[in-house]
Amino acid sequence: MTHHDATHYDAIILGAGAAGLMCAATAGQRGRRVLLLDHLDRAGAKILISGGGRCNFTNLDGDKAERFLCANPHFARSALGRYGPADFLALIEAHGIAWHEKTLGQLFCDGSARQIVAMLLEECDKGEVDIRLSTRIAAVSKPDGNFAVETPRETFTAPRLIIATGGPSIPKMGATGFAYDVARRFGLKVVEPRPALVPLTLGPEDRLFESLSGVAVDSIAAHGRTTFREASLFTHRGLSGPAILQISSYWRKGEGITLDLLPDADAAALLIAAKKERPRAEPRTILAQHLPQRLAEAIAERLALAGRMADLPDRILAATGARLNAWPFVPTGSEGFAKAEVTIGGVDTAGLSQKTLEAGKVPGLHFIGEAVDVTGWLGGYNFQWAWASGVAAGQAL
Repeated sequence: MTHHDATHYDAIILGAGAAGLMCAATAGQRGRRVLLLDHLDRAGAKILISGGGRCNFTNLDGDKAERFLCANPHFARSALGRYGPADFLALIEAHGIAWHEKTLGQLFCDGSARQIVAMLLEECDKGEVDIRLSTRIAAVSKPDGNFAVETPRETFTAPRLIIATGGPSIPKMGATGFAYDVARRFGLKVVEPRPALVPLTLGPEDRLFESLSGVAVDSIAAHGRTTFREASLFTHRGLSGPAILQISSYWRKGEGITLDLLPDADAAALLIAAKKERPRAEPRTILAQHLPQRLAEAIAERLALAGRMADLPDRILAATGARLNAWPFVPTGSEGFAKAEVTIGGVDTAGLSQKTLEAGKVPGLHFIGEAVDVTGWLGGYNFQWAWASGVAAGQAL
């Protein structure tokens, strides 16, 4: 096979999402002949729906490795250290894309997520990347020194193969476990994938909260020593909202979480003081001064706080306060990959180079983005990992 063969490339990248596009642009602009394949009919499908269509494209703290979950907590540090949020911002600004910062360092487009996809495609154009969409991958093998990628129409070959097909989260967007199948086929280990950044479901003992569907409360969600302070949202199936999505990444089935529903107050002291000041008020009235009304009423009902404040002994108020500052829930499960923003787990980083994301056992095979066992917090971190891992692999091709 001559290297002028039309189906032979320097590198083949599977998956035209955030990581794949970034990797292709990086390698293409280094003069590599790159083929980028995707089974969907458009590039960057997940980018387009992210951040309510505005794409939370990075976070100012997106280079902090401790904000990523991984069986090897230091693995992400190398790539994130070499391509951080400031680097991606420079690219955004070079393309004239207007952006703004929201809470907690989250950066969004002023306009549309389509601008990010257009920018990445333009960067791929600069590198003369051959992009083919609506292309199903029938098989991947390494019969000789080159990888062979079979599609229904033809077989492409390259000495380097980069898997950027993501995880199984959001299957309606075409997500699958393809990356794990390839990894296992080449003898790499896969850390068990689970849904992350996902709403949690509650069982019958917490049915009281079903009636609160749509009520949000400022809270601190806690699991062990891990805490997140943001809004929690009651749903007809359980709990959601940013605080819950964050804690879901740390939670496992059978474990409990707690919600501090009055994060700025010692709830026990607050209730005992209220009893002195307003002895004739009903407990639910006092609670409603500090919580959404429907939540206050549901809690008063659940804890059987009837009558007037004066009728309730201090020990009951103290116990109520302790509960409000750490309301225990044992979720029955999560809403699964269908509702998960990302996947925890993936290709085991123990088998990959921190610097290039190349598989130690299989020279020329790289895994990047969400396919790898690196999962960021909510708020732009997962995009930053996609950019950084894409650049790290792209520079190694």
